[in-house]
Amino acid sequence: MNINDLTLGQIKDLQNLLGGGSTTNRDIFSRYVGKYVICRTRNEGINAGKVLELDETGVILEDARRLYYHRPKNKKTSWYEGVAATGLSDDNKIGEPVEKILVEDYSLTICTSEAEKSIREAETNEQG
Repeated sequence: MNINDLTLGQIKDLQNLLGGGSTTNRDIFSRYVGKYVICRTRNEGINAGKVLELDETGVILEDARRLYYHRPKNKKTSWYEGVAATGLSDDNKIGEPVEKILVEDYSLTICTSEAEKSIREAETNEQG
């Protein structure tokens, strides 16, 4: 087989085999790297942190803080999307910052700079 005689379809097949195929997933994931997000998972609950790496199998968060109890600062917003937009209310329960890998189904919501500051500065809850 002469490499110069390959069809476009054969070239795409080779790219997929070598891991250089469709850029759609890489493009979707790459826009979240370096962003401060709220990550919702099935078993690990709600965590906030800066995305180091991610793909379809999981995400690694730096300075990850689990949000045990969270209400948005702006009471007219709701759930973790409200926290991502306006930050945490004063009556939250939040964990210590750690690096965390979440390997399961997840969703990400990008935080505003106001929300990031609020989450990063929140006092860690003590066990009681």
